[in-house]
Amino acid sequence: MPTESTELTADTDLRADPWGWWRKKMPISQKWAYLDHAAVGPLSSPAADALRKYATEAETEGDTVWPNWSRRVETLRQQFAAFLTTEADEICFVPNTSTGINLVAEGFPWNSGDSVVIPEGEFPSNLFPWQNQQSRGVQLRVVPRRDGRVDVDDLFAHVDQSTRIIALSWVGYASGFRVDLETVVHRAHELGVLVFLDAIQGLGVFDLNLAQIDVDFLSADGHKWLLGPEGFGVAVIRKRHLQTLRCGNVGWNSVRNTFNYAKPEFDLRQSAARFEPGSANMAAAAALGGSLEIFSAIRQVHGPNAIGNRVLTLSEELDHRLREIGVHSRMPADRQHRSGIVTFDVPDQDPAAVRNRAIEQGCVVSCRDGGIRAGIHAYNTSQDLERLVGAIGG
Repeated sequence: MPTESTELTADTDLRADPWGWWRKKMPISQKWAYLDHAAVGPLSSPAADALRKYATEAETEGDTVWPNWSRRVETLRQQFAAFLTTEADEICFVPNTSTGINLVAEGFPWNSGDSVVIPEGEFPSNLFPWQNQQSRGVQLRVVPRRDGRVDVDDLFAHVDQSTRIIALSWVGYASGFRVDLETVVHRAHELGVLVFLDAIQGLGVFDLNLAQIDVDFLSADGHKWLLGPEGFGVAVIRKRHLQTLRCGNVGWNSVRNTFNYAKPEFDLRQSAARFEPGSANMAAAAALGGSLEIFSAIRQVHGPNAIGNRVLTLSEELDHRLREIGVHSRMPADRQHRSGIVTFDVPDQDPAAVRNRAIEQGCVVSCRDGGIRAGIHAYNTSQDLERLVGAIGG
């Protein structure tokens, strides 16, 4: 019997017009020019359908279908393993990016005098957990950015023999700057330093092959670019580090013999799933799995870089349209550092006022870092961008 994935990839519309095919699965596009994926993305129709199905089953069947829900979680684990080119045993589901970061920050075997290096301007989720280790004698080194850019040489100028981890975002939440991740990982590993990646602003848009770019730890929520619900995300703990991290948050689901309630034995799973202490968010897992099918189908038919290239083309189009009306964005000069985030400043206008005017004209953006931030996805269109530009012009 064909799987949902094979049925999707056989769709002629997907092959002929992938972005139009995708847009039909985004009901929000009927009302809004939605350019706020860097904040909270809208649900895709497959995600919403999965939520409705779960609610109906829970209402009418109760836990008689619990085994099906549980299998769906494990299917999603396999999906993410394929999506990231890693092993399912390295995939851990978390309620949010912050939890995944804290798994590493709190579980790492720190010694007093150790150091962590992060870029300036990280989202608080990738700042506070490392600051929190200062009470254990860990030094946090915050490396200044250069006009919003993360300079790799600057990062490593702050690395020395005490440095255990470099923690950084793949894409800056306000700047939109995408780091040269392959170079960071290669140089870090040459020095015996581990790399933690906050992947939330890039995962789903840009290809991340962990077999080639050997990131040590990763965390990302599913509610932004992956178009899933809030409160469910993915983390990666490489198997070589499984015994390194202390599993501080444990429960019935952390152990190998999961359902041995009468004679429980504290024998942790030999996989990243040991960090999932209790019941999974079954509804959110089903929904995120529905959205992930869209991304996987596009990648299978059009290649792993198709989504990223589409997003960059639209981002560059917005930058060009803004320049035509005298507005300059903060888009990086080099394409390899660009992303779906385009932050810009409108001369002599309050960012909140611009955002509110855009909302009134059916376009959704955010205010970040003193500017207006557009988060452009692959299913967006030139017409969506035109609506934003029109709102800016008043």
